[in-house]
Amino acid sequence: MYVPGTAVTGAVDLAEAVVADIRRGRLAPGECLPGTRQLGGWVGLHRNTVVRAYADLRAQGWVETRPGGGTFVLAAPVGPSRAESTVGTAGFTLPTARVAGREPREARFRLVAGQPDLRLLPLDALGRALRRVLRGRGRRLVDYGDPAGLPRFRRSLAAWLEATRGLPGGPEDVVVTRGAQQALFLAAQVLFRPGDRVGVEALGYGPAWDALRLAGAVPVPLPIDEDGLVVDEVAARPDLKGVYVTPHHQYPTGALLSATRREQLLALARDRRFPILEDDYDHELHWEGRPLVPLAGRDRHGVVVYIGTLSKAFAPGLRIGWLRGPRPFLARVADVRRAVDRQGDAPLEAALAELLDDGEIGRHVRRMRRVYEERRTVVLDGLAAHLGDLAVGRCPGGLGVWLHVPDEDLAGWTARALEREVYVASSLELGGAQPAGLRVGFSAHDPPELLEAIARLAAAR
Repeated sequence: MYVPGTAVTGAVDLAEAVVADIRRGRLAPGECLPGTRQLGGWVGLHRNTVVRAYADLRAQGWVETRPGGGTFVLAAPVGPSRAESTVGTAGFTLPTARVAGREPREARFRLVAGQPDLRLLPLDALGRALRRVLRGRGRRLVDYGDPAGLPRFRRSLAAWLEATRGLPGGPEDVVVTRGAQQALFLAAQVLFRPGDRVGVEALGYGPAWDALRLAGAVPVPLPIDEDGLVVDEVAARPDLKGVYVTPHHQYPTGALLSATRREQLLALARDRRFPILEDDYDHELHWEGRPLVPLAGRDRHGVVVYIGTLSKAFAPGLRIGWLRGPRPFLARVADVRRAVDRQGDAPLEAALAELLDDGEIGRHVRRMRRVYEERRTVVLDGLAAHLGDLAVGRCPGGLGVWLHVPDEDLAGWTARALEREVYVASSLELGGAQPAGLRVGFSAHDPPELLEAIARLAAAR
């Protein structure tokens, strides 16, 4: 006599109890289940409830009903029920990882150079904008849309890029992406093929190298100095199929690519017909003089792919970035984007278009520039007081300070700092060399928090 191993109160409970008993092996393949009236009497359920449970089990493929013969258990895997177990190992071969691991997020103090202070984000204005666009044309916005991005947002974004960066163009010259990282991924997929060698700054942004590797490209480290990428080394490498560079605030050192090197790099790309991926990740956040015009603003031959984001100046979780470049390239990007995630977040893009057009984002950026410049001064003073024997790199812009740390166990230092609830990233050279220094971010915390974090960092040394 079969009775479910757990108490049941309805058709769903009964079906789940039978499945659990099949998984445990309590019910064997081919075993005949009791009739609906009989089982209902044993478990205290109406016959119609049991009929519904059996119908559900048939629909799921656990049992079959044979005319005139009854209901029988089908062959099924025997093991713990889903609620009692998870699969901890893969039942297939995983290729070797081509991307870096995740950074820890549990630290109280996160001295991360790309993290804005979200406590100061104008969430009320963003919420009002979202409500307005959803009330006005919400049903259209939640339909399928353009993989290049919402046309209205692209118009607003193109106008903003012209006003703030000197980059002329219209909506057809921009593709909106989910942050700069997706922009890098899409660009690499379109531009490079397996085995292509792409020049990158030897001290640089690891996730960008990951995006290149996922396209099959091979990042080739090129030296940097106080004037940014050493472009003579690019000229000495005719095998390069492209160059990825952070010319405005070199990541992680903050160096500015000199005017001479900018022109030299553009000329090389023109003559050899290779693309320059220009990552201008925090253009608005410049502290010494006026921001330089991007390489894209000097491009007369369609060789620059310009990558930007609102993550640093506004909010990283909104995942808004963009690509600007030659229109045939952008058309290919839209095709790849359609295959990756179809399109972006149209309601969010519509709301951000309103915030760009009415000046809210511009006002927020100006407020944050004043706040972050004060915090930069606090961090520079704190480093001088607590770690004065270490040299601090020039910090003309960006949300982090480059701290030169020669001949020290940086891995040990950062691990001890994490034990004191301070997370700070060391920067590895491409190729697995020892870390060259620390990039100390100052944007996510107010001055008292920054001073405490630096004191803890120094104590962990």
